[in-house]
Amino acid sequence: MTTMTTPFSLRLALAEGLADRGDHAAAATAYAELVEETTREDMGHGTTALRTELARAYFGSAQLGRAEAVLRELVDQAPDDGYLHLLLGRTLQRQRRHDDARRHLALASILGDHERPTAYGEASTRRSA
Repeated sequence: MTTMTTPFSLRLALAEGLADRGDHAAAATAYAELVEETTREDMGHGTTALRTELARAYFGSAQLGRAEAVLRELVDQAPDDGYLHLLLGRTLQRQRRHDDARRHLALASILGDHERPTAYGEASTRRSA
């Protein structure tokens, strides 16, 4: 566990570096500590971006139940965020809950400006002009 004497920005950079290197389990631990501290200390800014990165790290380390819990909270707070619906849909897919995932992937397609993933045999939603 990183001590509180290390500046927040350095610990955030460490978490980002771990995620970039693909060490998602360690990144999840680092992001969870940052989210907890930010929530506890009321640092004057929201935790949405941190919690999104935490969910991505949970997803990357196959902690799918944890990823789902974080993403459901985020989707409840920002139901018009297509990217959050995409992450939640992909998390549900990895849990083989395809019927639950379908709604979130459809919302992601409607709300977001990103391509729908084709890994599960679904066509992309982008169309060429």
